[in-house]
Amino acid sequence: MDAVIVNQFEKQIAKRMKYECEMHPDPAHDFSHVQRVVKSAQDLALKEGADLNVVIPAAYLHDVVIISKSDPRRTQASQLSADEAIQFLRSLNYPEKYFKGIHHAITAHSFSAGIQAETLEAKIVQDADRLDGLGAVGIARCFALSGVFKTKFYNDEQMISVTRPLNDKEYTLDHFFVKLLKVPEMLHTKSARAEGQRRAEYLKGFVAQLQTEV
Repeated sequence: MDAVIVNQFEKQIAKRMKYECEMHPDPAHDFSHVQRVVKSAQDLALKEGADLNVVIPAAYLHDVVIISKSDPRRTQASQLSADEAIQFLRSLNYPEKYFKGIHHAITAHSFSAGIQAETLEAKIVQDADRLDGLGAVGIARCFALSGVFKTKFYNDEQMISVTRPLNDKEYTLDHFFVKLLKVPEMLHTKSARAEGQRRAEYLKGFVAQLQTEV
């Protein structure tokens, strides 16, 4: 992609994300998250042969509208981001032939939207976003959100669920088992699945270490 356009993305989306995060504090979905997703998406696109003209804008703009996980409109976040992304790209005179692919990649990236990723580019953006929920950065994001939602780190009586129902609305560690450790099997591309498995092993090691310390 043209370096000038990428630089425009960086500057304008950083400014937009700063405003969104001030209005809707979410340490797991700041501009650093966007930058990591862009990097992962670019790496995956190069390995899998996807169109960077679709992947890069979609990765930069996938969370351009932030809606809190506790907001009833949460399932609409990716659709709102996709619509906003197209307006933004039009303001930059970005080629319209890529709009359909970009819009779909953004709407399909979200877990809560429940939209099937139908193109390679959409699969890559979704994979890149989900990889950011794993590994060391995934742990950091998970516990950052636990502070926002005021959830306990773990259940004091039964840290790892044996007989009690999992409840990640009350215990942060439960989210590892409700969602995060299941992510690798949900990834589409071979490259993402390999990285996802590696990062999932790190999560398992963290859980084991936490059990030892507690």
